[in-house]
Amino acid sequence: QVQLVESGVGLVQPGGSLRLSCAASGSIISINTMGWYRHAPGKQREMVATITRGVGANYADSVKGRFTISRDNAKNTVYLQMGSLKPEDTAVYYCNAVSVIMVSSWGQGTQVTVSS
Repeated sequence: QVQLVESGVGLVQPGGSLRLSCAASGSIISINTMGWYRHAPGKQREMVATITRGVGANYADSVKGRFTISRDNAKNTVYLQMGSLKPEDTAVYYCNAVSVIMVSSWGQGTQVTVSS
């Protein structure tokens, strides 16, 4: 069992930056992939970015060049550095972890609002 706690709730102006953090606890040794997903009103939940041990990062086309995912294995934490934010980035952002046996865990979600 993996528990995920997100931080970084924010109201940001268009063009601004924000960093989300997600700390993992529990069966962290089993985590293979960590990532961020988002759910905007009226839309389906979508993958934003993932990072996999020994493989690297993967991004949605809509955030490439603007967002960076990173992972600190010593702190069991994954980060999402978001830049050049747009109103369409407004959503609830969820942290996700997938274990080596493909069990998926989710954080509680954190609201990001991009508005002037």
